[in-house]
Amino acid sequence: MRYANLKEKALDFFAEARFISRIHNESEYEQALELMDELIEDYDQYLPLIEVLSIAIGKWEKESAEFSEFNRRIEALDDGVAILRTLMDQYHLKADDLKTELGSKSLVSMILNGSRNLTRDHIQALSERFRISPSLFFHKT
Repeated sequence: MRYANLKEKALDFFAEARFISRIHNESEYEQALELMDELIEDYDQYLPLIEVLSIAIGKWEKESAEFSEFNRRIEALDDGVAILRTLMDQYHLKADDLKTELGSKSLVSMILNGSRNLTRDHIQALSERFRISPSLFFHKT
């Protein structure tokens, strides 16, 4: 197989949109997000490009100074609390909405701020309510 034509097309493609393989600045990051929004509209057709672009976006979000504080805070979170916060976000829940699974509103707040831990019973109740595996609440090493 001759690759000259393929190499030429690749050079043209990346010259027009170099951010697809590596994002270098905030502007390229914004362009990558805009393109990703468009590609997702026809996911199956653009899956190979989505996969390449998602790697570039992920790398930028991991390495960019803009995300450093956010990344530090996420790393410091207990996995159980991070999952609990995500569930609360996804289902638009307040501490009061989890009294059945966790106890009082103040206990939920203490769990969220890290002064109390989720117990085995809490994890079991949350897993049943949201139909997720209890293993999601534990640190992956």
